[in-house]
Amino acid sequence: MDLQTTIYIFVGLSFALYIGIAVWARAGSTSEFYAAGGSVHPITNGMATAADWMSAASFISMAGLIANMGYGGGLFLMGWTGGYVLLAMLLAPYLRKFGKFTVPQFIGDRFYSKSASTIAVMCLLVASLTYIIGQMTGVGIAFSRFLGVSSDTGIYVGMAIVFAYAVFGGMKGITYTQVAQYIVLILAYTVPAVFISLQLTGNVIPQLGLGGSYVGTDMTLLAKLDSVVTDLGFGKYTTQWPGSMLNMFMYTMSLMIGTAGLPHVIMRFFTVPSVKDARSSAGWALIFIAILYTTAPAVAAMAKLNLHATVNTAVKAGGDLYAPEASLKNEDRPDWMKRWEKTGLLKFTDKNGDGRIQYYNDKTKNEVAKGKAEAAGWKGNELDVNADIIVMANPEIALLPNWVIALVAAGGLAAALSTAAGLLMAISSAVSHDLVKGVFNPNISEKNELLAGKVSMAVAIVVAGYLGLNPPGFAAGTVALAFGIAASSLFPAIMMGIFSKKMNKEGAMAGMLAGLFFTLFYVFAHKGIFFIKGTEYLGLIGGANSFFGITPEAIGAAGAMVNFLVAFLVDKVTKEPPEHIQAMVESVRVPRGSKLVTGAH
Repeated sequence: MDLQTTIYIFVGLSFALYIGIAVWARAGSTSEFYAAGGSVHPITNGMATAADWMSAASFISMAGLIANMGYGGGLFLMGWTGGYVLLAMLLAPYLRKFGKFTVPQFIGDRFYSKSASTIAVMCLLVASLTYIIGQMTGVGIAFSRFLGVSSDTGIYVGMAIVFAYAVFGGMKGITYTQVAQYIVLILAYTVPAVFISLQLTGNVIPQLGLGGSYVGTDMTLLAKLDSVVTDLGFGKYTTQWPGSMLNMFMYTMSLMIGTAGLPHVIMRFFTVPSVKDARSSAGWALIFIAILYTTAPAVAAMAKLNLHATVNTAVKAGGDLYAPEASLKNEDRPDWMKRWEKTGLLKFTDKNGDGRIQYYNDKTKNEVAKGKAEAAGWKGNELDVNADIIVMANPEIALLPNWVIALVAAGGLAAALSTAAGLLMAISSAVSHDLVKGVFNPNISEKNELLAGKVSMAVAIVVAGYLGLNPPGFAAGTVALAFGIAASSLFPAIMMGIFSKKMNKEGAMAGMLAGLFFTLFYVFAHKGIFFIKGTEYLGLIGGANSFFGITPEAIGAAGAMVNFLVAFLVDKVTKEPPEHIQAMVESVRVPRGSKLVTGAH
């Protein structure tokens, strides 16, 4: 069976499975639509949370980012995983004990203000819509390569699939669909990694293979990779450091607290029966997430080594990496390169006209490597590889069987669709439950609220599709900005709502607005304000003029500091919360029967 037919079968079967589950588990009430009836088993919820959390960024992009950044790419592992631990320990159990459906509802009730809830909805929509751009883009990438259609057509198909199981299934349908999507995506990620680890190190466990020996040599895999990339003028893989230490710290912190503030992940903890189950499901989710996150560094290193070995035959055979015969002839390039060239994510430009692909570092400061490259006729790097193809092309680069390649296609789509569905659920709940019911029509019937939820979900899908087809320049290519927005706006409000019974509504609202607008201003000013047909206005800040060298993707941590500072300053000059609100905060945070609650000693 040829590759294309195999891909169609795997992807088609996975889509049929998702839609079938949604029909079986369709929501019949607002409780089922928003929180799956609060009856999901902790292990099931842990698996669904992992799928919800591991987006296209985790599946498609993270290993590619690590492959490009080397050691410094660990900031994504530290930030995203650390943030999930923060969420599981400090936020999820208390929010579950509070017993509401959504984050804006918690903020509105805790800060005794519909205005606070409305501001939280605004922050949620900005963060979720920014995040969903990356998911729809991931759907387009996967479809354009594996189904032989344009990325635009891929986004339309993805919209239709999400519509089929999210609108009718609600949180109940999404939950059980995400369990299936987790199984698909984790198999798609780990199976190729096992094959490639065996090929390169003889070890069946990729995590151990990463620290193992490269086949046929006395060198470790990482030592071999370091040797290859430094000889070709690239930075040493195991010691690369992106930018300043301050920027890396702020970037990691932004990802961490942004993770803890993402509403579509927090919502998952409202679907279990009790606080104990919320803690348990958080633990299970961390285990399920760790399977992929501990595999990613191995996938990154092995894919990078395989890519160099494909383009430069001397990587495997030994000898001079700059010898003319070491570079791959254009006419000999493998089929996988030709397939990915059609997507525009891999480009070969023969700058010196010798008919060979010279993959050396354009910006090298290694004078020895530069001299060797120039002696070989080099006139600049001739291969441009988008980081997003590292995982998706990994089994093709390693010449694995067609069924493995098809499995990866299904996995990439599962990762993007699962998170897109979770984000759409958060958007729908915010609009129908927090705005329509909470602000505009408190007396709406359950039937009409459920209808409003489904209509707002459908509208959100259309908006998400439009943003995927026409991504704003400031957000294209990264979801880190969404984490920064959540970090600077929602996370501080949730933290103060749980752990500061004296924080009042004026402080919380001022803090959310200050953090959000500070972050958005910095992003727009740095990245550019006007975008016309790909033409970018350079903005107010850039390069050396950045704020202490902090990149826009890392500014969320500074935005959170602004949020906390403004909130506490405003709180000091305004009236403290009513006694019943302070008592409510204590009852949520402190276990029932505690001496702190009763006042007994």
